[in-house]
Amino acid sequence: MKLENNKLHQILIRNYTTAGGTVFDIPVSYQVFGRPLHTAPVVLINHALTGNSDVAGENGWWKKLVGDGKLINTLKCTVVCFNIPGNGFDDFFIDQYQDFTTSDIAQLFLNGLKELNINQLYAIIGGSLGGAIGWEMLAIEPDLTKNFIPIATDYKTTDWLYSQCLIQKYLLENPENPLEKARNHAMLCYRTPESLNLRFNREISSENQKWKSHEWLDYHGRALKERFAVKAYQLVNHLLMTINADPEKLQHIKAEIHLISVNTDLFFPAFEMEKTYCLLKETNHINYHIISSIHGHDAFLMEYEQLIEILKPIFENDRP
Repeated sequence: MKLENNKLHQILIRNYTTAGGTVFDIPVSYQVFGRPLHTAPVVLINHALTGNSDVAGENGWWKKLVGDGKLINTLKCTVVCFNIPGNGFDDFFIDQYQDFTTSDIAQLFLNGLKELNINQLYAIIGGSLGGAIGWEMLAIEPDLTKNFIPIATDYKTTDWLYSQCLIQKYLLENPENPLEKARNHAMLCYRTPESLNLRFNREISSENQKWKSHEWLDYHGRALKERFAVKAYQLVNHLLMTINADPEKLQHIKAEIHLISVNTDLFFPAFEMEKTYCLLKETNHINYHIISSIHGHDAFLMEYEQLIEILKPIFENDRP
């Protein structure tokens, strides 16, 4: 397949058998940014829950971090980002989403890398669900990358995470405005009481007499509905309920691991990432960093100055 920089491409994985035993032909779409494949070190970026492969460029969701002359410098490296199959960015959806687990997505990403003849990565970096997929990838292929950077995530689904996603599942099964309602609930997991209280300060809109925090929730619900399908959101929410990388296999990861938590994260709490650090510090090359923010889980998409300072030693100077 001829690659055009930044364009959406597709690999067809034929006869993929899921962990549950169902066989599918699965298209895995992806984008490439920066140097052409096989001419520079490769950085794989796994997108989060409602993200996509468009990680850099004009509409890139991480364009403050990834691009020409940016921290992840596309003048020096090749950036690859796969879409989670079924997220709808490539107009492909999965009706039988319950048949897939996070481990399945990890294996599909690994199959995609093989199809692209990529055997070694400089780094895997992912926030939230994207980081969890990274854990699952390295549980399968522990020597795949030189650096692994999981941000605001976990290698397992905790009871707390499962419970939050179960409420999301219930809301998504409601026939009346399912996406908007699910997103309203999710935003309260992604932010914190302090963040909302400081931002809105009990202000009432003069136009409609709604609390401005109410308007903010309405906005996020509408915004998701405009760019996301219910079945896609059901899939990615379901994936969060299936994270289950084997901790014994994680001890064989060859990469330098750089854990990054957010001190106020209500979705993937920092204390769980601290447990991961304690679990792996005797057997792995592992570092632990904390983003300090009032904004909770979403801080990895907001606190760029802190994130850049943490990542500089990995990507600065003559490195990618």
